[in-house]
This record gives sequence, C-alpha cells and structure tokens, in this order.
Amino acid sequence: MKLSTWNVNGIRSAMDKGLRDYLKSSEADVVCLQETKAQPDQCDLSWLEGYTAIWNSAEKKGYSGTLVLTRVPILGQSAGLGIAEHDREGRVITVEFPEFHLVNVYTPNSQAELARLSYRMNWDEAFRQHLKALEETKPVLVCGDLNCAHKEIDLANPKSNRKNPGFSDEERASFDRYMENGMVDVFREFDPNPGRYTWWTMRTGGAAREKNIGWRLDYWLASQALRPRLASCTIRSDVYGSDHCPVETEFV
Repeated sequence: MKLSTWNVNGIRSAMDKGLRDYLKSSEADVVCLQETKAQPDQCDLSWLEGYTAIWNSAEKKGYSGTLVLTRVPILGQSAGLGIAEHDREGRVITVEFPEFHLVNVYTPNSQAELARLSYRMNWDEAFRQHLKALEETKPVLVCGDLNCAHKEIDLANPKSNRKNPGFSDEERASFDRYMENGMVDVFREFDPNPGRYTWWTMRTGGAAREKNIGWRLDYWLASQALRPRLASCTIRSDVYGSDHCPVETEFV
C-alpha cells in the first residue's frame, strides 16, 4: 500500500503547478492533502478516476482544510476532533481501514511572535488524546503538516530559528510527547541524514528551495505495532506545485 501526504497551499492554485500531474502519476493508493483552502464545490475532481474524495473544509472560505483521496475501500470516516473550538478550521480527517486508522492533520501554526502558541499547545494535547482513543481499537498512522521541525537536524538554520514558530522549545517538547506515547517518526526510520526538508520559504522567491534552506514540517507517524510493516518513506523534493513537497510511505 502506497500513501502520500502533501501540503498543497491551495488545491486550486497547485493543480496547474504540478498537483494534477502528481495525482495522475504517483500511483498512490491514498493521498492526504492539507491547506486545501477550498470547499468541495470549488474543486472539480471528476477527472481523477478511481478515487473517493473525503473533504474537511474550514468554515472560513479560502483557509486551511484537509482532503483524503483513497482508492482503497474504507470502513468509516470522521472529521475533526469532536471539540468545537478545534473543529472550525477543517484540520483533521480520520479514515478507518481494516487494519489501522489513518489520520490526516494540518496542525495550527503558532504564528509570528508565537501569538497563537497557547492555542497550539491546547490543540496538540487534544490531538494526542484523539490518537490515544483511536489506538484503543487498532493502530494509527498519522500524516500531514505538523508545523514543527522536531530536531535541529530537521531545519537548515536551527540556531537562528530557535524561538520562531515551528521551532520553539514549547513546540518541540510537545512533539516529543508523540514519541513518548509510542509513535514512530517513519521517515527517520529510513533516513538519518541532514538536509532532508519538506518546506522552503517563498519569501526569497525560489532561492531557498534551490539552495535547500528548508524545514522538515511534514511527517508520517506510526503506532509501534505498525513498525514491522513500514517498507519505505521518501521526501519527494523533486515534485513542485507548493512551498511544501509530498512525502510518500509504503506499507506492507
């Protein structure tokens, strides 16, 4: 089973920049997209044969949002965390397969000067509780933009970014708790090397990506029970269409 995650930073704008070609050629059984910034009726996917689309759009149009595309039959689905405070922005989709739950997530950004850090910490805790509840029935596979570079190896300039959104001490400590709760960082199971990033700022045009000055913000996390079945995990930095790139994993 091949699965892919990608923050597309606007599904409509990404479509003609590489997303359509990727969806046609990736051969993924499941594709999880974040930051779709669209309602279902604003995006025609009728050309994408064989996939079922599961949307969770934000109440605010043109903002946030997640989407799961699957050509594998599912047992069930749910949107959000079941907490009104956290479910207005379309950030979570949970899909049940026979052997595991798949959770597609777009974690809130802490924003400039960590203005939304307190909310982010509350969100992280609520999300972990969601995963814990799911694990009571079957293992969990999590993917998406978690808006955190976990370790210094996960961004090009850790010293100058230490207190910035996505690399604050608080966010990194919060990310530690996924590991403490038994989750596996799937990519690091296969690749321990530096320079592996999934997001590059566009403030410098395309220079940051050309020079590979980036951050690893997009992840696959897995319950320990799934560890023996993980076959690969690849950052597709060769795929364009967004300021992020896809991350693919294979599961046997």
